[in-house]
Amino acid sequence: MAKNPINYSALKKNSPKIYKLIKKEEKRQKEGLEMIPSENYVSVEVLQALGSILTNKYSEGFPGRRYYGGNDVIDEIENYAIDLAKKLFKVPEALVQPYSGSPANLIVTMAVCKPGDVVMGLSLVSGGHLTHGANLSFSSIFYKAVNYSVGKDWKIDFDELEKLAVKNKPKLIWVGTTAYPFKLDYAKFRKIADKVGAVLVADCSHITGLIIAGEHESPVPYCDIVMTTTHKTLRGPRGAMILATDIGLKKDPELKTKLERALIPGAQGGPHNHQTAAIAVSLEEALKPSFRTYGKQIAKNAAVLAKELGTVSETHLVLLPLTDYGYGMGYQAQYALETAGITVNKNTIPGEPVSPFYPSGIRLGTPALTTRGMKKKEMIKIASWIKSALEEIRGHDTPKEKELRAQYIKDFKKKISGNKNLLSIKREIAQFSQKFPVPGID
Repeated sequence: MAKNPINYSALKKNSPKIYKLIKKEEKRQKEGLEMIPSENYVSVEVLQALGSILTNKYSEGFPGRRYYGGNDVIDEIENYAIDLAKKLFKVPEALVQPYSGSPANLIVTMAVCKPGDVVMGLSLVSGGHLTHGANLSFSSIFYKAVNYSVGKDWKIDFDELEKLAVKNKPKLIWVGTTAYPFKLDYAKFRKIADKVGAVLVADCSHITGLIIAGEHESPVPYCDIVMTTTHKTLRGPRGAMILATDIGLKKDPELKTKLERALIPGAQGGPHNHQTAAIAVSLEEALKPSFRTYGKQIAKNAAVLAKELGTVSETHLVLLPLTDYGYGMGYQAQYALETAGITVNKNTIPGEPVSPFYPSGIRLGTPALTTRGMKKKEMIKIASWIKSALEEIRGHDTPKEKELRAQYIKDFKKKISGNKNLLSIKREIAQFSQKFPVPGID
């Protein structure tokens, strides 16, 4: 990945306010440790495609079937991205226009379900995604959502899943997670889907880079449809792809047409052509041997980090419970770590004892750190900083009285922002981070 900085000279001259804010964000990214597992650093080449004149063109429709003229070049770009996706994932059909993961999941659901149909997905508190059937999501507003969950070992309870599927006869079963540190057994999902006649859809957004690297089994041989975002471990621009598999097309030869109609006019208008080009660049990168090395290192780093923090990870992600530190400590941990220069996100844990708003854990991962070139030695060092920072939140339990919580957090943030130990760690991290460049930042 090229590390040369992006040239902002025109922006600096004509939009100094935005220029200054971008430089401020550059400093944060460069001097801190980005450990939110769904975030990553894209290459300079991806940034350049994303910032290109391709953003000027409207292109509703698909290659060779546009509503507007002047799309010959855009057709070439989109067809190229499609061909790369088909080659990389070994699928017969691919759609590269979805704006992001959540719209893509809406498109998939619309393509195979009617309003009111039953959809099944992993519950939010068990590490599932909003669009797989969570309250207030389209997936529970327009469809009948049934959630399966994890057991005491934090792993998916397939006995429960099968019983729920037999009872509710879902039209669609989601296989996908956002806060689940274990590998997925697609064969077990396929067996249950076949038993009840459900369409099986994998949302592998988080683990796509690991799949490409051979660190996680591919869903393609088992699922009818695969959805993946193009950011996260794939290390591309924010966007998504929908892949129709041989299994899916054999069961429903009209599947590609249904997906296209759900995309436009169903859910979207003009595609973001600059995004499509940037996706193509990231797919070119993912097809290189160096990307497999990168994906394997993500998993190695996560395993080391998890072990140092006293837990386990089979993927890129660590879900760390904080119940040993106190009651409802996720928010406090996120803010304390951010004060120390480490970015994570508060997260519920299975059997969450407090609240999704004041959860009992944090979610962290290794994709972005691995992009910067960090390995085992650095994971051990970072884990030591994390443990030191977390010691500063002991005694700052979330009040059990709900009406006191908002004010308590305000007071906590004010107090912890000047914590000497956390600020000392931040200075150490800023110096440490200089050794590991971020693409596009000088």
